[in-house]
Amino acid sequence: MSGYVQIPYALPTALLALALALKFSTLVRAWRDPDVRATTLLLTWATAVLVVITPVNIDRLNRLTGVPNIASPWAYSFLTAFCATGLTMIMRWREEPSERRRRRIRRIYWIYAGIVVGLWVTFLPADVPEPRIYDLDTYYASTPWMREHILLYLSAHMVSSLVSAWMLWKWFPEVGNRWLKSGVVLLQLGNASGLLFDAAKLTAIGARWSGGDLDFLSTAAAPPFALLEAILVALGFITPQAGPFLIRWFRDQRDYRRLRPLWRAVRVLGPAAAPARFGFLAPLDLRLLQRQQRIHDALRLLGPYYDHGLYRRVYTAAADRYPEARARGIAGAVVLQTAIDAFRRRAPHSVGDGPAQIGADVSDHLDAISQAFVHPRRLDRIRRRVTSTESANAHA
Repeated sequence: MSGYVQIPYALPTALLALALALKFSTLVRAWRDPDVRATTLLLTWATAVLVVITPVNIDRLNRLTGVPNIASPWAYSFLTAFCATGLTMIMRWREEPSERRRRRIRRIYWIYAGIVVGLWVTFLPADVPEPRIYDLDTYYASTPWMREHILLYLSAHMVSSLVSAWMLWKWFPEVGNRWLKSGVVLLQLGNASGLLFDAAKLTAIGARWSGGDLDFLSTAAAPPFALLEAILVALGFITPQAGPFLIRWFRDQRDYRRLRPLWRAVRVLGPAAAPARFGFLAPLDLRLLQRQQRIHDALRLLGPYYDHGLYRRVYTAAADRYPEARARGIAGAVVLQTAIDAFRRRAPHSVGDGPAQIGADVSDHLDAISQAFVHPRRLDRIRRRVTSTESANAHA
C-alpha cells in the first residue's frame, strides 16, 4: 500500500525533475538571462516541494534529523519560494524592464524571504513531538506556534494565487502570442488548483477549531490539488519558452533528416573548404547548418558539370506522370547525379559563355530533390528513358 501511495507524488516529481534537467543546459548557456534563471529557480522550488512532501521522504527526514515534523518548514519554505518566483515571473512577462519593475520584484523577494524566516521562527518553539506524515495540518491545528506556522504558509500561498490570478486575468486580453496565451491559461488553471488546495486545508482546520472533523479535506482532497498546481504552474511558465523551441527543433529535425539522401549523394565530392566537425551531441541547428552548407558547397563544385538542357527534358518527362514538386525533385536529382558522374570523370559540360553555376531550378527545390534520391531505381529508369528518346531522335 505504501508503494501505491508514493505513485501520485513520484510521477509529477519525475516530470518536473526531467524538465529541470532539460532546462539546465539552457541555464548554462544563458545564465545571464533573468527569465532563464527565474524559470530554472521555479522548477527547482517546485521539484523540491514535491520531493519533500512525498510521504516516504517525510518519514526519512524525521528519522535522519531526529526532529519530528522537520519536513514541514522545509516543504513550506520551498513552496513560499515557488510562489515568490511565480509572481516575479508574471511581472517580467507583463511589464517592460524598468526601475519600478525592479523595485517591485525586489520587494516581493524580501516579503517572501521574511515569510520563510517566519516559518522557521514559528516552527522551532512549537511543541510537535508526534510525527505526522499525512495529517500534520489538522492534527496540530490548535497547537501554539504550529497553528501560526500553518496559517502563515497557507495565507502566503493563497495571497500569491489570488494576486497571480488577478494579474493574469487583467493581462490575458492583451496577449497575442499563442504560446504565451497557452501559458497564461495553464497558470490560471494552476492558480485555481492552488486556491482549491487552500480552501480544503482551511476548511479542515476550521472544522478542527470548532470541534468537528473534516480531516479528509486536508488529507485526501487537498494533496491532488497541490500536485496539479505544481504541474500546471510549471507547464505554464515553461510552455511559452519550450513551445517555440520544440517547433524549431521538430522543423530542424525534419529538414536534417530529409536532406540526408542528398547530402550522402554529394559526399563523394571534395569539400570546397575544410569542414567544421560537429559531434552527434552538437546542437541540431548547427548540424543542420553544416549539412546545408555542405550541399551548397557541392552545388558550386558541380556547376561546370550541370546540364540545364537535360534538366528541362527530364522535368518535361516527369511532369507527365508526377505533380510539379515531385517532377522538379526528380529532374534535379537526375541531373545532379549525372553531374556527379561527370565530376568523377572530370568531364565538364559545355556551358558556352554562360556562368558555370546551378540555378534556382535546383537550389529552390533541395528538399524534393533529396527525397527523389531515396528512389535511385526510379531516377535511373527516367534517365534511361530520356537518354534513349534523345538517341532515337538523333538517329531519326
